Amino acid sequence: MLKAIKVEKKETKKEFLEFPARLYKNDKNYIRPLDKDIEDVFNKEKNKLFKTGQCERFLFKNEKNETVGKVAVFVNPSYKNEQPTGGIGFFDCINDQKTADYIFDFCKNWLQERGMEAMDGSINFGERDKFWGVLIEGYAEPLYGMNYNAPYYKELFENYGFQIYFNQLCYSRPIHAEVSRVFTVMHAKHSKNPAISAKPMRKNQLEKFAKDFTEIYNKAWAGHGGGKEIEFSKTLKMFKSMKPVINEHISWFVYENEKPIAMWMNIPDLNQWFKYLDGKFGIFEKLKFLWVKKFKKNEKMVGIVFGVVPEWQRTGIDGYMIWEGTQHLRKNTNFVTTEMQWIGDFNPKMMKIAESLDTKVTRKLATYRYLFERNKEFERHPTL
Repeated sequence: MLKAIKVEKKETKKEFLEFPARLYKNDKNYIRPLDKDIEDVFNKEKNKLFKTGQCERFLFKNEKNETVGKVAVFVNPSYKNEQPTGGIGFFDCINDQKTADYIFDFCKNWLQERGMEAMDGSINFGERDKFWGVLIEGYAEPLYGMNYNAPYYKELFENYGFQIYFNQLCYSRPIHAEVSRVFTVMHAKHSKNPAISAKPMRKNQLEKFAKDFTEIYNKAWAGHGGGKEIEFSKTLKMFKSMKPVINEHISWFVYENEKPIAMWMNIPDLNQWFKYLDGKFGIFEKLKFLWVKKFKKNEKMVGIVFGVVPEWQRTGIDGYMIWEGTQHLRKNTNFVTTEMQWIGDFNPKMMKIAESLDTKVTRKLATYRYLFERNKEFERHPTL
């Protein structure tokens, strides 16, 4: 008989962090997330969703008092759906369907008591940019902030009755692979225009590039899929927080007579350094991080934002920018692979952009949904 233990005390919080590390101790692709990144999700002073939402964590123990599973279960009022839908996240479990069913039933009951009619998992009590989805294809080292799990998780969810609400597609390409001829043709075309220039991002000009980023982003993406305009102050704060890991060779901006018209933002995959820290980030680990960052080659970069202002879309300026940047970073960095964070399969416009960058889907995560009313017709995420 299993028992659920609420995560409140220091020892249960520690076990919540340690259990996955034991579960995946023989998995060469597992990279332990930073403890602080997980704990920040459940810190009421740092996660603003606690002001309106509810979230609790649980460990599940067997009759031998061994941990066999864990989960977070939560209600986020800003998570709008056809029916009131709660979430489960940070789910980890041994390879046993009865154990998983017990955890899912527990979460279902917890959510029903709070008026929910469905649950999504495995998702985050926060933004979609971290710890979102169940990995179902492409079991390679996860990118920083990306969920990783064993292949049997797919069966645990689907055997219980979860269905895929949407797929999360991750795109990748080798840095030194042949570049599409379209890119080189467009590069040749726009290179003849003296008004067009491409510049890499510079750390000593963060305010300038934050301003340019804000202008391009708000023109290219604000209003797309419900997106909101970003403020310059927020962009500058983000850039300053990124400064320690900015690589000046891999983020590019394009200008027409010094007016920003396109951007291609990348950062090194932090997990390629964090994997040496075993989830910790104290004083010793920070020193170790600086050493690792200096002496260990990071061969993977991650695309975080790509944008072209409307008047320059479909002109090939993206091809100019990509080939300009690619030629430079091939000569000046050790990167071998570029990856993009996930794109929902409900967003064909973004999928088309990713494909136009000469990438291929290399891993897939799923956001699962379980309707408590089992006779209700299941509907996937609406297409944008």
